[in-house]
Amino acid sequence: MTSETITADTAGTWQLGDLTVNRLGFGAMRLTGSAAFDLGTPSNREQSIGVLRRAMELGVNHIDTAAFYFSSLRSANELINRALAPYPKDLVITTKVGPVRDPSGAWQPHARPEELRGQVEENLRQLGRDHLDVVNLRLMGQDSVAEHFGALAELREAGLIRHLGISNINSEHLAEAQSVAPVVCVQNRYGLQSRDTDSDVILRLCGEQGIAFVPFFAIAGEGREQGASAADWSGDEVLHTIARVHSATVAQVHLAWTLQQGPHVLAIPGTGNPDHLVENVAAAALRLSADELARLDSFHG
Repeated sequence: MTSETITADTAGTWQLGDLTVNRLGFGAMRLTGSAAFDLGTPSNREQSIGVLRRAMELGVNHIDTAAFYFSSLRSANELINRALAPYPKDLVITTKVGPVRDPSGAWQPHARPEELRGQVEENLRQLGRDHLDVVNLRLMGQDSVAEHFGALAELREAGLIRHLGISNINSEHLAEAQSVAPVVCVQNRYGLQSRDTDSDVILRLCGEQGIAFVPFFAIAGEGREQGASAADWSGDEVLHTIARVHSATVAQVHLAWTLQQGPHVLAIPGTGNPDHLVENVAAAALRLSADELARLDSFHG
């Protein structure tokens, strides 16, 4: 499919609280290296900065990031700061807190509620902001979210955070968080080849409550942080057939399917490759027919 003139607003917009974003956004995780969280292979700094600036030219105004997105010599937040500050007025930067990595990159115990302020302040420092547009609490197996989400709600009241979201949750977590403070978005693993009944329920609940649903690994699927490869899709004739009909890539079909799961669904594909960026944004214009959606759902359901 033709991609050069397609911009992110082609997919439409949604509200994150009082902030309007184009539904086709950008995930910063893969900016830092050839594989997420890889300390041995830093990305090309100028190429990563170029990708971010090109994303703005293509109409992307929603970037998802985190202070724990770093590899050897590279920090996603600091790349964003270097590339885009002073920030466009319509740019919404969403970050997340909860997981902890030490300077060596090793994962540490999940942050306690009283430690979340330090994580928020680290994001502020790296991004060069005086407040964060949206902060997601990323769960790591907790049964209850009340204390952690309550700590973030206090930082929201203090003006350090504008809106709150929650990630890697079930429906009970969502209800509990909503009882503490308004939730503007939910980030869960979800995609054509990586969904389950619980995620389908969360998708529906978010739609009913006007909450943005922001799936991660929508393209990567089982590849997760390492990303998807052509081998992951090699036997999927339905996917390849539909891609050929639209002169599209299979990744673009994944993104189109994602966006057509509801007007409240946002896509945040990430890449450090400028050509892949253009392809991802072009998926904003790809419309799958009802028959194509049904065939994909039947094959992957």
